[in-house]
Amino acid sequence: MNSGDSLDHGMPHGEGPRKVRVAVVEDHLLQRARTVELLDSAGDLVVVASVETLPELFRWLSETPRPEWPQLVVLDLMVDRGESADPALIERLTKVMSVLVLSALASPPLVRAVLRAGVAGVVGKRDSESAILGAVHSVLDNESWLTPDLASVIASDPERPKLSIQEERAMVLYASGLTLDAVAAAIGVKPHTAKKYLARVKAKYAGVGRPVYTKIDIARAAREDGFFERE
Repeated sequence: MNSGDSLDHGMPHGEGPRKVRVAVVEDHLLQRARTVELLDSAGDLVVVASVETLPELFRWLSETPRPEWPQLVVLDLMVDRGESADPALIERLTKVMSVLVLSALASPPLVRAVLRAGVAGVVGKRDSESAILGAVHSVLDNESWLTPDLASVIASDPERPKLSIQEERAMVLYASGLTLDAVAAAIGVKPHTAKKYLARVKAKYAGVGRPVYTKIDIARAAREDGFFERE
């Protein structure tokens, strides 16, 4: 598996949409079985792999033709009888497929690490089954999904800079694709003031060891740190 592989959502030519391929990684048998059942019942999803651990998934991928790989992995982070999911392995997965974490969020440092690894969303095991399916479909639509329970995990992150209200607004608007002039108009300040807010945002991120340089960098940081609200 390498970063040159692309994610194909399996849309055939001249036909209706095929089912999206999903893998489930969960070490608890009953939880895994129910997750598989829930996903298969959605109608537009099909579980092609159901395994206990992330290394086991990588072994399965190594033995499976690329066209049969999942387009989405629903991943639990914690393993009772082994090591927790490795953020480095998760980052490798995110290069070629979407990853949705389904977790009890018991380890805030691990959750923060996998957010930075590029997962597309995080849903909690205490969330409803409809919320889990909503998270799956949001991720497949290239939208992020963060469970409300994640707010306290993000807020306690020592690597999340403390932004003023105006700095946060400027960051979110700019990360959403607005120009500097449009950001200024939206928050009711002059363009040079909006530019100062963004400069402070960059400085504060640099101050916690997470430099951001481009609009893409800022958008990624805003998503990782929960500044975008889930619609």
